[in-house]
Amino acid sequence: MTRTPIDQLCPVDYLVVEFPVGKSTFSGEMATELVSLVEAGTIRLIDVLILTKDQNGTVEATEFADLDDLGPLQVLETELAGLLAEDDVIHLAASMDPGSTAGVLIWENLWAAPFASAARRAGGQIFADGRIPIQAIIASIEADDTSRPEGV
Repeated sequence: MTRTPIDQLCPVDYLVVEFPVGKSTFSGEMATELVSLVEAGTIRLIDVLILTKDQNGTVEATEFADLDDLGPLQVLETELAGLLAEDDVIHLAASMDPGSTAGVLIWENLWAAPFASAARRAGGQIFADGRIPIQAIIASIEADDTSRPEGV
């Protein structure tokens, strides 16, 4: 990210995916999709962290560089900037259930770079962005479906 000229920086997002005890089935599909997004130029991966919280609440944070076999993700490891700090880990871990594992991803939205650059050249600045959680959208759709009269 530091190699990107300031005028070309774009919005940065994060995603935390928690895997409850006994629910994780890492088949490699997530890694394949992540590599595809990077190779297509849709995103630039900034940081990835794996958090594990044991039954006693102790949290271990693992960086990509600390893993022995990254498989298809090996190509992404050298580009990571390591943006997450210890305070971030503590904050995220507080929300995790004991015995769970979480993957934390931070990425730059390369698809938005041309628009963000054009906005800056026009004198504007992106001062806020956000994300509507998919759970909120699903809840809204379900609420709308139950409040609609039958047959409409």
